[in-house]
Amino acid sequence: MLDEAKRRRKAAKIIAVLAHFLGTGQGLGNRQGLGNGQGLGTGQGTGVKGGTGQEPGAEPDSPAGVLAGLTVADIGCSAGFIADELAEAGALHTFGVDIDVPGLRKAAARFGGRVAFVCGDGTALPFPDGSVDVLVFNHIYEHVVDPDAIIAEMRRVLSDRGVLYLGLGNRLGVMEPHYKLPFLSYLPPALADRYVRAFGRADHYYERYRTRWGLRKMMREFHVWDYTFPVLATPERFAGSELFPGMIGKVAGAVLARVPRAALRLLLPVVPTYLWVATKKPMVPRGPRLPRPPERVRPL
Repeated sequence: MLDEAKRRRKAAKIIAVLAHFLGTGQGLGNRQGLGNGQGLGTGQGTGVKGGTGQEPGAEPDSPAGVLAGLTVADIGCSAGFIADELAEAGALHTFGVDIDVPGLRKAAARFGGRVAFVCGDGTALPFPDGSVDVLVFNHIYEHVVDPDAIIAEMRRVLSDRGVLYLGLGNRLGVMEPHYKLPFLSYLPPALADRYVRAFGRADHYYERYRTRWGLRKMMREFHVWDYTFPVLATPERFAGSELFPGMIGKVAGAVLARVPRAALRLLLPVVPTYLWVATKKPMVPRGPRLPRPPERVRPL
């Protein structure tokens, strides 16, 4: 069963990262070419009508206006909790895309008034070129057959000044997050299958993670900023973090806020999850200065 509260906490973190990158108090929908979606609200090129979550009169710098005026899509939306929170954050039009028809029906029954749920393949998204202002791709790539094709397709639909948020699991993270087995993602497929069967977790291990190097290669056509350490070091600013829960997270945050930047870079290859923000055109974070600021991810 999906943990709704956990999904909504993740959504709060995603929105906080987006707010910092875009600059929450500066009118997101009217700045830097954002908010220029090509008629998605009327179904142009999509066959669906965009859900409208923006509250009447919401200010761009209010909690309900973080994404004010923007067209937003959650790719791999599952039960729709994150998409619903994106709509509540003021998105003008919100879409949830997935291939799970029964799941989409349930999501639409709950959140269809705010979100337009679309059955679609990530390699052929039902949006015109450059029509989406904000895309969310959160812990999905390891489940799909061709993540590179989905990344290319998201680049196609993203507006020139749009933003792509990515939550990316790391193959070299010690604890595999889905099956809670250490070093599972390190193994070749045949050994991984035996491992999950031996512990009664599943018959097969289908997830395919990449290392940081592989993820950088996957994102080579984008300009990428890494928010992993900023979120860990200042969890109160980013609605907490699932990377290190509870007291461990508090201790990790206090330590990371003080560790020299060069030392932190040595940890990057084994961080379990990367939180990245990607753009088609060069952009810089517009939020306030942080104790541990986001850093550019060097392209390959």
